[in-house]
Amino acid sequence: MQAKKHPERKRWTMYDILIIGAGPAGISAGIYAVSRGKRTLVLEKAQVGGIIGKVSTVTHYTALQQQETGATFAARMKEQALRAGVEIVRAEVTRVSLTGEVKSVTTDQGVYEARRIILANGGTPRKLGIPGEAELAGKGMGMNAARDGAAYTGKNIYVVGGADGAVKEALYLASFAKHLTIIHFEDQLGCIAEFRQKVAAAGNISLRLGSRLHAVYGKDRVERLEIASEHDGSLEVIEDPGCGIFVYAGVTPNTALYPELTLVDSYIPTNEKMETAIPGVYAAGDIRVKQVRQVATAVSDGAIAAINAAM
Repeated sequence: MQAKKHPERKRWTMYDILIIGAGPAGISAGIYAVSRGKRTLVLEKAQVGGIIGKVSTVTHYTALQQQETGATFAARMKEQALRAGVEIVRAEVTRVSLTGEVKSVTTDQGVYEARRIILANGGTPRKLGIPGEAELAGKGMGMNAARDGAAYTGKNIYVVGGADGAVKEALYLASFAKHLTIIHFEDQLGCIAEFRQKVAAAGNISLRLGSRLHAVYGKDRVERLEIASEHDGSLEVIEDPGCGIFVYAGVTPNTALYPELTLVDSYIPTNEKMETAIPGVYAAGDIRVKQVRQVATAVSDGAIAAINAAM
């Protein structure tokens, strides 16, 4: 009679410092933690790099390589972390217990424990919640510039959003587009002067300010879109079969896993040491309350959190 097989038992492992998230904040924290002799684990449900790993270009960070893309930046972060001795496990976190001397993180790969934990799992890009968005996702709607931009060479492209990240991606996409339109709900772009100047100098970018994308229609691709005026509510229907729509409508912080923390507008408050209100729990990067959310500040947060967590 054949012996009955038992499922593999999941791991239950103790570390000095656990880090949730492998974006710039989490990787920075990992590198600083191991440099202080701490056994450190970074948990990441997707790929090292987080949101920055998916952008077309990385700008304004000190000592960037020429033509730095999100993918190359993320690859170098991962290589540096692994070389330093940081352990990275690809796992989806399902439950976190932050109170008590020992913190525990339950994942689909096992349960991990540590006396110090750094929350650095950033945010998730927001959806617009408009008709047709879900049905046409990946079919011309909600595309990724770095991955999908070249597929829209010679076609019309629409970028939703007017902040730095949106306009930076628009400038990249304009190199492929027949014509590119930036749709932004405010009456002026919210990006830095450098990007505004580049938009003005581009020969194939136009602005639809004071406007919102209201709906998209089509079956296997986007066939037409509706743009609503913020001023009078009027709708304009644009027939544009095969166009590409790229959405950059901000980010929602990934704090749903942390009901033990008191949040401020869904973000985690910390002090200057990146300590939260719970002893032994730190937060770093875009997930915490802060003025500036950039790669530079995320890396700084991670370093500060790890240095203090290692004390």
